[in-house]
Amino acid sequence: MQKKLSFSSYLAIGLMLFALFFGAGNLIFPAQLGQYAGTNMWLAIIGFLVTGVGLPFLGILAMGFSGSQNLQQLASRIHPVYAVVFTSLLYLTIGPFFAAPRTGAVAFDIGISPFISEEYIQSASIIFTLLFFGLTLWLSLNPAKIVDRVGKILSPALIVLLLALLVLVIVKPMGVIQPPQGDYTSGALIKGVMEGYNTMDALASLVFGIIVINAIRSMGVTNKREILKATAKAGAVATTFLAIIYVGIAYLGATSTELFGLFDTGGPVLSGASSHYLGTFGLVMLAVVILLACLTTSIGLVTACAEYFNTIMPKISYKVFVIFFS
Repeated sequence: MQKKLSFSSYLAIGLMLFALFFGAGNLIFPAQLGQYAGTNMWLAIIGFLVTGVGLPFLGILAMGFSGSQNLQQLASRIHPVYAVVFTSLLYLTIGPFFAAPRTGAVAFDIGISPFISEEYIQSASIIFTLLFFGLTLWLSLNPAKIVDRVGKILSPALIVLLLALLVLVIVKPMGVIQPPQGDYTSGALIKGVMEGYNTMDALASLVFGIIVINAIRSMGVTNKREILKATAKAGAVATTFLAIIYVGIAYLGATSTELFGLFDTGGPVLSGASSHYLGTFGLVMLAVVILLACLTTSIGLVTACAEYFNTIMPKISYKVFVIFFS
């Protein structure tokens, strides 16, 4: 008889997946979208959800349905050489070439720098970067515990912190939603679609899907049909939370324009809202949210990259790749 996972297991894996997806960009993009979309926010957020939630969910399902052990095996259906090149480039693109370093930079810029005086910014940035990626290294060295560390601890804390802020925004909006700006004036839906894709979660889903499938298999599920069902349920948990948070942050951005004006990025929107509602405590709360979001994404990227390159270069240990990518 095939083993079936309990609801708590689905929830833990789903929260892990949510945390892996919900990186720094996922906080910033919907906040900026809300500000610029204004009264067209709902149309824009629909487009955002199509590519920022829908495509990642389909990517997770595709990996579960394929029955492939990894992305390279799936891509090899086209050609073995293509599989290695495509998979390597994908891992490097969403890993050390772009997304992973950005997690540390964004975590510092939004979560830490507001508390540091200008004269100490550079030295503080160096110290923080070493600590941030040192912690990423430690948490990534034992991937078997990633569900416990990420799914059961960091993810619930992240969700609680965000929901607390969003409840305040709903109960007492910062201002009246303003008219749309720029591309959101006549093309809000298309602009939302583009911004959702910019989260890179559609690409990341092909990588994170393997982490989910491996976590499911480690819990004793081996039947392809059961793996697909478990993947779908865990994916549904993750994407539901993503959709709720995205809509909430977009609404926060839309109601902030009257009070703060327009910002170039979504970071100051979140900082301003946190300070407006909760003062210094709000800024501290935002720092915690940013750090958790960036840290969990960094862990997922480093783990996924190290595991893949260890499979194509087995003479180099997984731990060496973790150290290299961290």
